[in-house]
Amino acid sequence: MYTIECGTGVPFSALFLYIERDSSVRNTYATSVPSPTTTRKFAPPYTDVVKDLTTSWSTSTWGSWVPGQTAISATDTADQYGQAAWSSMWLQADLHNYTTTGLFSATVSPTPVPSSELVLPPRDYFGPTDCYTFPEDFIFGVAGSAAQIEGAIGLDGRAPSLLEKLAPDNKPKDYVTNENYFLYKQDIQRLAAMGVEYYSFTIPWSRVLPFVLPGTPVNQQAIDHYNDLIDTVLDAGMTVNPRVNNPHASLTWLTPQVLLSHYADRVPIWVTINEPLLYAFNFKGVDRVIKAHAQIYHFYHDTLKATGKIGIKLNDNFGVPKDPKNSSHVLAADRFQEMQLGIFANPIFLGKQYPKSVLETLPGAKPLSKSELKHIHNTSDFFGIDPYTATVVSPADEGIKPCAANLSSSNELFPYCVKQETKNVHGWNIGYRSESYVYITPTYFREYLFYLWNTFRSPILVSEFGFPVHAEAEREELSDQLFDSPRSVYYLSFISEILKSIYEDGVHVMGALAWSFVDNWEFGDYTQQFGLQTVNRTTQQRHYKKSFFDLVDFVKTRQPSKD
Repeated sequence: MYTIECGTGVPFSALFLYIERDSSVRNTYATSVPSPTTTRKFAPPYTDVVKDLTTSWSTSTWGSWVPGQTAISATDTADQYGQAAWSSMWLQADLHNYTTTGLFSATVSPTPVPSSELVLPPRDYFGPTDCYTFPEDFIFGVAGSAAQIEGAIGLDGRAPSLLEKLAPDNKPKDYVTNENYFLYKQDIQRLAAMGVEYYSFTIPWSRVLPFVLPGTPVNQQAIDHYNDLIDTVLDAGMTVNPRVNNPHASLTWLTPQVLLSHYADRVPIWVTINEPLLYAFNFKGVDRVIKAHAQIYHFYHDTLKATGKIGIKLNDNFGVPKDPKNSSHVLAADRFQEMQLGIFANPIFLGKQYPKSVLETLPGAKPLSKSELKHIHNTSDFFGIDPYTATVVSPADEGIKPCAANLSSSNELFPYCVKQETKNVHGWNIGYRSESYVYITPTYFREYLFYLWNTFRSPILVSEFGFPVHAEAEREELSDQLFDSPRSVYYLSFISEILKSIYEDGVHVMGALAWSFVDNWEFGDYTQQFGLQTVNRTTQQRHYKKSFFDLVDFVKTRQPSKD
């Protein structure tokens, strides 16, 4: 490399050569994951497991819901779980502008990713400068969610779910999305080509257990599909990390048990329940989630004798006091964290009772018994958390106690009884704003990791984090969408703070999974693009974004030497 000193009159040709050589310090291409040489087993195969189970499941197959075609005319009306019964669920769903498939109706065979797609983009001018390396066992990967990428919602025996009703009629639906149900082999190939080693995905209960109720048949087509997906990931040299996609409260035990039995032999890390705060924030729902989670944990370790890790995954935009010097603001932030995290984490990680703020505020709340606490305590091998951003917290105007005491109050802040804002005490935004609620808040993130570790003393898995660049979807030129520097800033700053947390704060962070590996359906919206790849909604073609290269390259260059 040339050394250029000020005032030496370097020829233009030498300057150009210097720039070219400097850019080559980075790898020219992304480095793909090597093919596996062995496959570890973490539990007995299903054929052995099923012999020892007291619970067994009947399996069945159903057709596909195509309005106006054969599914409606099924004649097996005497079978309460037959084709006619399955079809009637779709008739009752009454979906508008329903589309069954997009371009594909069968699994697409993968093709190699051309090397021209794997050339690293130019660096941003500023970037992390630390020299820390990731621990040898650090987990790094990407995440996706079936409901947001699969499409094929009425095909191969899947039942309708609330997600089909979630978005208003004038908003995009999940009918097609990214057609990952048919394109999963290519999507996995693209991840492996980038050097991604872990893939976190969800398995939706509506595809596995169409009739919802305990004792109803399991969909064999779903079992076969996710079997092949898992094998495809392993064949690509990657590791899988499945999770159940927000099951109904009555399913929080049954659906994961089915999946653990079938797939535990090949899966080293499991998430029992995904972001329960989103759908179980009432006392009855929370109580069921915690007890079901404990059952799943004991089934995995005690019944299956599995040797992998299993845990719960919580969501929380970490609360920071608006004025750290004001004790009432600090107490408000504490209450916010208790009601978002402590409500689940106190019993599971500490063996402690529900927080006082929960018991005194949520209608119907009652303490766990000593025997329940004993059964629930230590039932997570890691603390899964989705900490996308921070939120600024201060007390309700009338104070927390008056707000919390008035159960009939129409106060929109109940039951938290704290204000959540995005500006600090001086009126500045807490960070660079995205297309949605996410702000770039890396220093708060580090404080949060410190809080989690010192409060709950469990290895932390940052199970989702990501950033939708403002107005990215409005950019007409594809190249402008791909050069997503704000997302790179988000990822590199957050991952840098993870390294500082590990080495400077003594926090045990076991891994981080970026959300999402591809732009997807954000529950009625395609403009909030969280993806590390773009998707052409007409052709389903994917393109890598700059942030994907930046993030993977950052991690790869900071892995410990294997010499």
